[in-house]
Amino acid sequence: MTETRRPASLLPDLGLAVVLALGLAVTAVMIANSWGAAYTILNGVVGAIVCGLALLRRRDPVRAAAAGLGVAAVAVLISFVADLPQEPGPITGLALAVLVGSAIRTRPVRPAAVVAGAGLLVIAGSLLTSLDNQHGRTAVTVLDTLCWLAAVAVGLALRRADARARAATETVRRNERLELARELHDVVTHHVTGVVVQAQAAQLVGAKQPGKLPEMLAGIELAGADALAAMRRVVGLLRDADDAAPASPGPEQLTDLVTRFGRHGPPVRLRLPEGDQGWPPEVTTTVHRIVQEALTNVSRHAPHAGSVTVTVDQGPDEVSVEVVDDGPPTPARAGQRSGYGLVGMRERVRTLGGTLRAGPRDGRGWSVRATLPLPGRTPLPGRTPR
Repeated sequence: MTETRRPASLLPDLGLAVVLALGLAVTAVMIANSWGAAYTILNGVVGAIVCGLALLRRRDPVRAAAAGLGVAAVAVLISFVADLPQEPGPITGLALAVLVGSAIRTRPVRPAAVVAGAGLLVIAGSLLTSLDNQHGRTAVTVLDTLCWLAAVAVGLALRRADARARAATETVRRNERLELARELHDVVTHHVTGVVVQAQAAQLVGAKQPGKLPEMLAGIELAGADALAAMRRVVGLLRDADDAAPASPGPEQLTDLVTRFGRHGPPVRLRLPEGDQGWPPEVTTTVHRIVQEALTNVSRHAPHAGSVTVTVDQGPDEVSVEVVDDGPPTPARAGQRSGYGLVGMRERVRTLGGTLRAGPRDGRGWSVRATLPLPGRTPLPGRTPR
């Protein structure tokens, strides 16, 4: 599944743009008052370029940082030769810190280290040129050095946090795969048992009533095809060799799940398709897990919701499940829903060839909706959702 950046994720960049723009304006006024208006040109041009690169850094952090550091290095040389205010200026140094920190956070170790080293070289060049500068504006170098140190420290801290988050997400995905593999084991066992029983019956009946043998063989073929189809839907799932598959009961009935949730949460309205649908077990359990996770999120993030609606529907070739609530917007809901439960659900749904979307509704509340494809097959007795 692909995810797009939410408007809330753009707020830091908008804030950064405002800070950089105000900083450039204040710096220009200060230089004009102390040096003269003509001396603001280099600082303004260099600052605008580097700040622009800082705002566009997400496309390619390393190239953006390399371009910004290159512009800053040229500015250091020009300011020294032309006896201009020392470069990079404070705002340019802040923009360079954003570029360096972003590269350290997101890029592999080698290019991140190169960018950090290049930033240090720019600061060293600025310091060396300021020593021979009759105006002796070494305070700018001190500010640039502090910005570089902050960029390295923050970049490394965020890099570590991202690595831990990725590890936690991968653990959730792996656990979900193991759980689905266990369910697959039960599904295949169910089919194989049916094949064995029908084969034994065919041996007994075939000797007395040969005319029924083709029909029984066709049933055996269909059961085998169903087992293979179930295995293909979860191809790629791996299990540890030492991971035991405990004998676990099937999922709780949705009605029981909703009833239990209603005892300590807002009232829930459950809508189920009519009739005996005969869904494959992996679809049934996935529907249950999605509803369970969505209701858990409601209890955590929308305890004051007035109502919750769970809708399970079936089309010609797919099953859809949607859980919506009317909870008021909260800071926790403004960003990504906390926890890794939905990560596991996305992994499970993606494995079955479906889609899952979770996000705020228009106006009020939250929605979780999943669509699961139904394979062309015959219903399995005793495996229908309730």
